[in-house]
Amino acid sequence: MTKALDIVFLGLSLSSSWGNGHATTFRGLLRGLDELGHRVTFFERDVPWYAHHRDLRDPDYCDLRYYDTVQELRRSHERDLQQADVVVIGSFVPEGRAVIDDLASLCTGLFCFYDIDTPVTLARIAEDDCDYLARRQIPYFNLYFSFTGGPTLHRLELEFGARRAEPLYCSVDPERHHRNRNVIKWDLGYLGTYSPDRQQTLETLLLEPARRLPDRRFVVAGSQYPHDIDWPDNVERIEHLPPAEHAGFYNRQRYTLNVTRTSMVEAGWSPSVRLFEAAACGTPIVSDRWPGLDSFFPATAIQTAGSADDVTGILLGQPDRARLSMARQAHSLVLERHTGVARAREFTSMLARARQTRPVLDLDVESAA
Repeated sequence: MTKALDIVFLGLSLSSSWGNGHATTFRGLLRGLDELGHRVTFFERDVPWYAHHRDLRDPDYCDLRYYDTVQELRRSHERDLQQADVVVIGSFVPEGRAVIDDLASLCTGLFCFYDIDTPVTLARIAEDDCDYLARRQIPYFNLYFSFTGGPTLHRLELEFGARRAEPLYCSVDPERHHRNRNVIKWDLGYLGTYSPDRQQTLETLLLEPARRLPDRRFVVAGSQYPHDIDWPDNVERIEHLPPAEHAGFYNRQRYTLNVTRTSMVEAGWSPSVRLFEAAACGTPIVSDRWPGLDSFFPATAIQTAGSADDVTGILLGQPDRARLSMARQAHSLVLERHTGVARAREFTSMLARARQTRPVLDLDVESAA
């Protein structure tokens, strides 16, 4: 698309990265869209748990607005929603089903869904336990953007009725994430909010190596970890690390660990933003294994591990020259393919294709409810 677009997003959060990975994903994409000259508005439900932990109050690349109820969203912002060229609703939006039903017949531009949690969403829909998206609503969208690529895209179209499913992965801002000359403090670090289905992998790939290597230094940064976790003495804990401090954190690690949620491992093709952030900082990565990882990072640009032995072997056996060569390859790949601007270009290209083939859809939302 060549003209500047008016794009509206409704997402879980932009203002707060506390306890969620949505904020950093939206920030990268929206900043990229702004750099390309598009006008972006982001609507966020004003909830206390994010209000108390806001680390982005006044973004310079979009208009951030808050709303209290679904009714107030439409009453106060109907004109903006109706006249936007594109409206994108994200996963985990509070009362998302009601928001979708309310806006499906209101929006005159492209109507899209951005699923940052695709495997979780599809599992919940299959169990009729998804409060932010109903199965019947999936065909409403001109485009279903998915954080997960690969076979899941075909499943969305064939099994769930998506009109067009496209991958839209996370991205990184190279101005905020880059190499610096920080002194290495930790041999291996991990950044991520606590998740029960990641904890066993974290135990295997970081805590057990820490116990085996008491003279090495480790770190885990992230919120909501239970108080009864047995942290080894050589594992430093950081309760919350705001995005502005991520680059410094990565630059003080010899290696950083990537751990993927179980549902994402099973689906494959679901890269975490932490992969791109670390690579942009020139930090060598050790990742758990999942299908599709090599489509983002070839074996020469990343280390993978499935056991504590794998990790200790990497920490003790890989020479610095090989470690840094691996990091340089990953750094070049990310700057070429996975920046916010690169992702924004992909996003607008997919919008252009959808607009060219856009069918007329007669929605009777009330009868479908």
